[in-house]
Amino acid sequence: MCTQRITALLFLIFSTQGLHAQHEVAGAAEVKLALDRLNVCGTVLMIAAHPDDENTAVLAYLARGRKVDTGYLSLTRGEGGQNLIGPEQGERLGVIRTEELLGARHIDGAQQFFTRAIDFGFTKTLDETLHKWGRERTLGDIVWTIRKFRPDVVILRFSGTPRDGHGQHQASAVLGKEAFTAAANPKQFPEQLKWVEPWQAKRLVWNAFAFTREQEEETKRLPNRIEIDSGDYNALLGFSYGEIAGMSRSMHRSQGMGSSVRKGSRKEYFVGIAGDAPKADLFDGIDTTWNRVAGSGAVAALIAEARRAFDDAHAERSLPALVKARPLVAALAGIYASRKLRELDEAIALCGGLSVEATAERGAVAPGETVKITANAIRRSPQPVELKRIGWSGTAASKPGDVADAAALSDNVSWTTMVSWEVAANQAYTQPYWLAGPPDGDVYRVAAPELTGMPENPPLLSAVFTLAVDGAEIQLTRPVLYRYVDRVYGERIRALAVVPPVAVSMPENAVVFPDAKPRTIEVGVKANAAGKEGALRLTAPEGWRVSPATASFHLREAGEEAVLAFEVTPPSAAGRAELKAAASIGGREFSVMVDTIDYPHIPAQTLFAAASSQAVRADIRTLARRVGYIMGAGDQIPQALRQIGVETTMLTADDLAGGDLARFDAIVTGVRAWNTRPDLRANVQRLYDFANAGGTVVVQYNVLEGGFMGGDPKMLERVGPYPIEIGRERVTVEEAPVRFPHPELAVLHAPNEITEHDFDGWIQERGLYFASKWDPRYESVLECHDPGERPLEGGTLFARLGTGVYIFTAYSWFRELPAGVPGAYRMFANFISAGKALQSVR
Repeated sequence: MCTQRITALLFLIFSTQGLHAQHEVAGAAEVKLALDRLNVCGTVLMIAAHPDDENTAVLAYLARGRKVDTGYLSLTRGEGGQNLIGPEQGERLGVIRTEELLGARHIDGAQQFFTRAIDFGFTKTLDETLHKWGRERTLGDIVWTIRKFRPDVVILRFSGTPRDGHGQHQASAVLGKEAFTAAANPKQFPEQLKWVEPWQAKRLVWNAFAFTREQEEETKRLPNRIEIDSGDYNALLGFSYGEIAGMSRSMHRSQGMGSSVRKGSRKEYFVGIAGDAPKADLFDGIDTTWNRVAGSGAVAALIAEARRAFDDAHAERSLPALVKARPLVAALAGIYASRKLRELDEAIALCGGLSVEATAERGAVAPGETVKITANAIRRSPQPVELKRIGWSGTAASKPGDVADAAALSDNVSWTTMVSWEVAANQAYTQPYWLAGPPDGDVYRVAAPELTGMPENPPLLSAVFTLAVDGAEIQLTRPVLYRYVDRVYGERIRALAVVPPVAVSMPENAVVFPDAKPRTIEVGVKANAAGKEGALRLTAPEGWRVSPATASFHLREAGEEAVLAFEVTPPSAAGRAELKAAASIGGREFSVMVDTIDYPHIPAQTLFAAASSQAVRADIRTLARRVGYIMGAGDQIPQALRQIGVETTMLTADDLAGGDLARFDAIVTGVRAWNTRPDLRANVQRLYDFANAGGTVVVQYNVLEGGFMGGDPKMLERVGPYPIEIGRERVTVEEAPVRFPHPELAVLHAPNEITEHDFDGWIQERGLYFASKWDPRYESVLECHDPGERPLEGGTLFARLGTGVYIFTAYSWFRELPAGVPGAYRMFANFISAGKALQSVR
């Protein structure tokens, strides 16, 4: 075999494309990996708390190097973090991070699992985590994954002690230790035994690592540790596992985790915690051969024969041995038999140059519609192949008819057939299963228990190709996808979505009324199928008035949209209400919003939500009429400011370099703007000149760390006109009391009188990345702290600058304003009005 021809280019085919569903290892390297995996019967599971907690180097070493089935169980989908690429937060951010994890796994070769736990934000305690998640409930989900995946080795990423920092990190290890034993006990979570059996893994280990230099030294002194070198070079792939890890980790783009591709030795340390302690290797004493599968007999020898016959220019030479092994494997029972049968069919397809797929004519379809599906098969090798039939599987309530016409596939000639699929009238929309209903606190509700742990929905519809290769029948299952071409990124793929005939869209999650005057609310209605006409109505509870009662629409083509205006008058008193929109068509009512999340590094995702908004009536006054906004990583503050009557302009690099800033009353920098906008850093003096001349500059939070958290630390050297040091201090308890160290400051009194009650109803946290040191010319505006910790006065700082004002504020306005928290609006209105308020005093 000429392995020299299997180059790094083959690996780059999938690692640089950014769409995990589209590209894998290709060519001879893919065939060789598939053949090698067939003779390995071992499984390992890594457990941690979040997307980005996994050790991608270890995963790559195990999956790509040792060829064992490798999984990563992330207890959460990362909903509580910050978003470096856009405004999505909460469950929408969780969807992005789910897809980023899947993209990472397609690079490092592992599988991905989750529990139902929701990342509710940074927490400093294990107790809060277990209280919010429910100890038994989350333990049960981990047990479920162990019983289903059946690992020989379980790896904990964290220690389960306070050294882990984040309370959710601690919880992943504490519960992982308990689950190691509980999974083998049929008396624990017996309701699971309808689908899975008890399972006792051979050993539990901790993949020791360190956050600090001191912890690193402690790790080196751990007794009875073993080590692996994840920097080992894989000549077949053309990369070391450390290099693959850098590619994998760089998929976490919403966290800004682009990583270098590092060459050279990279030691990883493991310490036994439970079960048989390893002496030199993670799989000490574990048989990872076919010997563990009863009745496997000649299978291992046939697989070995196929591997010996492999020729990178003639992969079909491995087929005779694989074809002989196929009926032997099909007759076996057990978890490895079923896994290896699927792998064997795929390996036969690879050696035979077979490629099959099924694609839909469009990416979205409504219940009751008919969509054309094209099935395609091609053979690109000398080996004769016959397509016997095409059947269908999946969660769809209806299926197309089977294709039963046998066809011999010609060499390098595409065989194609088209079928029509009538989507059932009662077909459910393709909402991610964990978002199908409201969560139970900080845990998702999952109606079908067997779905728990799955990274995304099972396919709506899949084509099942049955083919005869050298007399042996194999089955290849492919989900029906939609392929399209983006003029910038090329071919892209997305899952087929089932959507309502019409979608209704509300302008904001929270619609704010700063006074009792009526507001015009624009509601969108979009046709997802042709020829939709009807009436749109917007309703509000008693005390609120909506006019008109209904508005008609006529949408001729799919994709056509109309925006209809309603005047909403709030009551004079403060309060909240729900505004609901619904479209009526032919006696049926539709009140669903369709939300598409589309970034180039992940497949587009379709979500659904009720077409409603929270209407918030609160007295909010502002003296600022025009604000310039410097967007950073992405937030929704500009939309929030417009809701209280502030004309908000997004500032470009040209504006910062030479535009007329004097036309604004205030300039606000978005979250992480200093980290993401070099044009801001280059022109910061213009902002301070603007403040000197009477303007107001408001700076929201930025991160200090270099690397994945925000680049060069020097970028924050001029984050204020006077010295400020940004630290890591944060307040995670959203109910933490807030006090005013300098109650005489005008920013607390004008134009809104701020009290402690303005900090009621906050969500997730108070703030993050507070200033740790500052020049005495700054005055602290707010103080708060987590229970039992020291007071933190560096969350919001005020300074006079010439005739204007500078304000640094690391409170989480980017969460509170979009959520419609009235006090957050009132406080932020005071910030942008601060310069005007000082001038009025003079």
